Amino acid sequence: MSENNVENPWVEGVKTLALSAVLAFGVRTFVAEARYIPSTSMLPTLKIDDRLLIEKIGYRFTSPERGDIVVFSPTETLKSQGYHDAFIKRIIGLPGETIMVSGGVVTVNGKPLSENYLADEPDYSFGPVTVPENHYLVLGDNRNNSYDSHSWGFLPRKNIIGRAAVRFWPLGRINLIDDPSYSESSPAQPQSP
Repeated sequence: MSENNVENPWVEGVKTLALSAVLAFGVRTFVAEARYIPSTSMLPTLKIDDRLLIEKIGYRFTSPERGDIVVFSPTETLKSQGYHDAFIKRIIGLPGETIMVSGGVVTVNGKPLSENYLADEPDYSFGPVTVPENHYLVLGDNRNNSYDSHSWGFLPRKNIIGRAAVRFWPLGRINLIDDPSYSESSPAQPQSP
């Protein structure tokens, strides 16, 4: 009797599906995942129903920076208020910095932050507060319609899922999500040790 090296097509199909599922799970868990925007809190930068690719690898090697748009799981405060879905906001305050919002202007360590991505200045006052170690202060770009750090406190780094990297829907607005360049009057980015 000769040995038959041809496998059953069903077995091959199941192996292919299993491998595909493992790879898809690995990519979504550790590399990148798609998310959609459910609210107006990031207008005008992100609109309702925009679809984004969230990159998850970068923060394993570098720290989040001011201007990064991050997706994060709810903090303990948010969970206690019944929130379970991920949030998306912009990092404004880094660990050790003192942040204040007054007269429609965000200041970082006493220097005004130039934010050309805002449609309206904030109509509230907040702070001054100092961002604790391993935490960030995050705000929505639609400052007057965003439930963010000015309401619920600081974001622990461990809650950050990833950084918004690419808008892939709608087709007419496909683009990289660039971090803003802050003007000379803006606080300098801290140097890595």
